[in-house]
Amino acid sequence: MPGPRATTRPHATIKDVAAAVGMSPATVSRALARPDMVASSTAERIRQVADELGYSPSPQARWLHTGRSNALTLVLPDITNPFFFDLIRGAQHEAARAGYTQVLVDTEESAAQERSHLAAARKTSDGAVLGGSRLPDTMLGELAARFPLVSVNRRIRGVPSVTIDTPAALAQAVDHLAGLGHRRIAYLGGPESAWFDDRRWQAIRAAADDHGLTCSRLGHRAPTMIAGEEAVEGVTAGDLTAVITYNDLQALGLMRGLERRGIAVPDQFSIIGCDDIFGADLTKPTLTTVTGSAELAGELATKALLERLDTGKPPRKLHQTAPAHLTIRDSTAPPPEVARR
Repeated sequence: MPGPRATTRPHATIKDVAAAVGMSPATVSRALARPDMVASSTAERIRQVADELGYSPSPQARWLHTGRSNALTLVLPDITNPFFFDLIRGAQHEAARAGYTQVLVDTEESAAQERSHLAAARKTSDGAVLGGSRLPDTMLGELAARFPLVSVNRRIRGVPSVTIDTPAALAQAVDHLAGLGHRRIAYLGGPESAWFDDRRWQAIRAAADDHGLTCSRLGHRAPTMIAGEEAVEGVTAGDLTAVITYNDLQALGLMRGLERRGIAVPDQFSIIGCDDIFGADLTKPTLTTVTGSAELAGELATKALLERLDTGKPPRKLHQTAPAHLTIRDSTAPPPEVARR
């Protein structure tokens, strides 16, 4: 014979909690959502009974009562890019510390997807951190007027932001190459829609001019290893001796492509990346790169968003900067003509 059917305990409702404490559902709801509006002993008793019964208010009910979902959206252009791992961690730690849930969104480098996800986020979360938005400034400015936003690695008028100071560190990268004796260098660009791409190029070009170096820009590429590998032909077509890439993934792809062509890094060609992602110090050779704290950027951006939510006003520091520096490893060396001297 079949055994007794398992029974599932139904979820406790707010009426169950009210009956258990002998109070009205309205009082229970108020105590759970706004404990400051009832006596502390009452709030504590209701919270204890709610925990014993396993009662948990739905996000929709909480939002209707308080106007808050207690959720923050983190919008990223490519969740597979290791640079964003630390950004996610920093944002998540800060959100959890404030009692918020973090909702992660991947736009796959698509402005259309980002626009669609942000429209949905307005209905499901209290605000959003944008980790490298691909939308136009005007659109983001209009959206920020209706929905709390903080931008990472992009500065938009009137929108709170946190940027990692990679331009200063890229100037250090040019200084390093000049000190090694390089005279002909290039920048392998990132996506044309990436706000930081042009700023990085400007920093590299200015530093190269200061040293009297010949510096060229090798177009716009996706921030991926495949894009870096595909750039090998353009990199080797001239007389370049070193390349600075938009990010580490491009650098690792370029390194792989050069190796397949029998070009040794750094003996015959030097490469500098940007971001110092996990694994940059595990490659062979290890990658010289720009190190910036993405985790700190995530923390600062989330703090700014929480301040905006708490006060209803822009954060006191509208634009913040996280430091960055050059980390010298093994993918850079004097160019062949200097090494032979």
